[in-house]
Amino acid sequence: MDALSQPFEERLQEIETYLDLLEAMQREIQGGPPEIGGVKITTQQQKILYSSVYLQLYNLVEATITWCVDAVCTAATANGRWLPGDLTAPLRREWVRSRARTHTDLSQERRLDYAVGFCDLLIQALPLSELTVEKKSNWDDTDIWMITKRLGLNLEISSAVSSGIKRRIRDDKGALALIKHLRNHLAHGSLSFSECGDGVTVLDLRDLKERTALYLREVVAAFRAYIDAYEFLLPQRRPATGTQP
Repeated sequence: MDALSQPFEERLQEIETYLDLLEAMQREIQGGPPEIGGVKITTQQQKILYSSVYLQLYNLVEATITWCVDAVCTAATANGRWLPGDLTAPLRREWVRSRARTHTDLSQERRLDYAVGFCDLLIQALPLSELTVEKKSNWDDTDIWMITKRLGLNLEISSAVSSGIKRRIRDDKGALALIKHLRNHLAHGSLSFSECGDGVTVLDLRDLKERTALYLREVVAAFRAYIDAYEFLLPQRRPATGTQP
């Protein structure tokens, strides 16, 4: 299993294991309130346990995108082989953004320091040793598409998976939009955990997990293909497929 798929599948398996627990608990509830150590699990506690799945799913989404974007940065700076001019225009733009701090609120003196340092890099024509792509802290399928566009990655999601991720599930939102929405409301305290889990079943949560997993697997595959084909480089600078950097 490759370096992107393995952590994704491991994190997904954690959610699967948690859902197995919830499913076992739901079966026990059909015969009356289950007990742990002589203490009965209440309906409110069950709702709280269910709502935690949204946090786990959001964690999976954000972690996956972070791994994918960081993998691009690692590939572009591997072994100091590539120059800034070798990068495609979108990724070179991200390099300028990170090294010149163009989107950071700085004092005039600090901005000058970064500008001088950036000029030194250009004058010395040094190979790429550092590349950071600024990432946001909230992710759904629209946000993921926007970051791939910034990188010059053509994200093509199969029609079946795309329909599944966009189909309205709750609050007129698709899967990833719902996960982001509920995670934010839980994190900011505008929604309680018991309110979040109200009216939800394990079957609902498994369906949400499956839609999310199918979508993210295609995102991971797209990033892997982008990196393996050196699509972060200008066409004339790309090694032949399979060539080691």
